Amino acid sequence: MSSPTARALPLIDISRFRGPAADRSAFLADLRRAAHEVGFFYVVGHGVPEELTSGIFAVAREFFALPLEDRLAVENLRSPQFRGYTRTGHEYTGGVPDWREQLDIGPERAVLEVGTGEPLWRRLIGPNQWPGGLPALRTTTLAWQAEALRVSREVLRALAAALGQDEGYFDTWFDEEASTHVKIVRYPGRPADDVDQGVGAHKDYGYLALLQQDDVGGLQVQAADGGWIDATPVPGSFVVNIGEMLEIATQGYLTATRHRVVSPPAGVERFSVPFFLGPRLDAVVEPLELPADLAAGARGVSQEADNPLHAAFGDNAVVGWLRSHPEVARRWWADVVAERG
Repeated sequence: MSSPTARALPLIDISRFRGPAADRSAFLADLRRAAHEVGFFYVVGHGVPEELTSGIFAVAREFFALPLEDRLAVENLRSPQFRGYTRTGHEYTGGVPDWREQLDIGPERAVLEVGTGEPLWRRLIGPNQWPGGLPALRTTTLAWQAEALRVSREVLRALAAALGQDEGYFDTWFDEEASTHVKIVRYPGRPADDVDQGVGAHKDYGYLALLQQDDVGGLQVQAADGGWIDATPVPGSFVVNIGEMLEIATQGYLTATRHRVVSPPAGVERFSVPFFLGPRLDAVVEPLELPADLAAGARGVSQEADNPLHAAFGDNAVVGWLRSHPEVARRWWADVVAERG
């Protein structure tokens, strides 16, 4: 992998969104600049209690310290909804295995009966898998998820205002049926010096992603010139990035930015917890009407042969899951895999 640049990501204090009108205007300009020019930024002033941010890492360490057979009892191969534990090397980015293990958690819902001709995304709705004997994992994760949702929604409302819209512009698709998602992730040290793909370069397909990372580092963001920027851990912050749905909604004024994780050295482990703010699975993104000065800076929606963007969020979600978890896809989605070749 190429060496990162010495540039730093912007830092946004979201508490300024709740502050005096004069500072709020300056804040919106800062946020708009960070989201438009970089697409990645640190968020502080979010109000998430430290006991929760430290608690989620504590339960993560407990889960990954369980015997392998206990983790495999909730393996995602048991879930048509791609929920549960993924072993190291069993998720793929760009067709290459990622060197991490993780627990995928979505909204707790009942499985839907999906009839012929109904949208495929309905098959993504269902329950989570939780390991027995570790109740704190479920309690802490759901509490952390609720706070991540609160912060992400506040950032989204601030972005709406920064784009000249009513704060509630994006609220339509974010009711109790919204498709939020959490990953609890452990990166083991790399297996060899020349194997450093923790996660390959990719974009996120929701509206926003919010990440809590430990102090090890490894997340890198691709700059406009093709170089890489280290997302060096900042204590007390979350890293937030723009997803593909916001790129579509803003006709490229905001752009989903490629990012990757470089595996830590042998003997070092890294923990992170990303939260993905997705709308309802039946959401269809429509371009918003930007003010003229912002519309002039819209770059258009990315057209990449290996990553076509769908305005229908459920279609994007299905494509993403099938591509990154081929073993689950073969077991539970064989009809779709065969049809798509």
